[in-house]
Amino acid sequence: MAGFGRPLKKLLEDHGCYYVRPGKGDHQIWYSPILKRNFSVDFNSKSRFTANGILKQAGIDAKL
Repeated sequence: MAGFGRPLKKLLEDHGCYYVRPGKGDHQIWYSPILKRNFSVDFNSKSRFTANGILKQAGIDAKL
């Protein structure tokens, strides 16, 4: 089963979100211009539920 990292990253970038800095472990900190705040992203997740949760944190109303 393939992960959701690549399509998740594309959706985030399409909505104007961008990488800020590395986080703990394999996480990254990204910024959402929609909500004007930072959020944590784990691109290695193989869970659709987790990927959709990240989109929700970014203020993006979309599902993978």
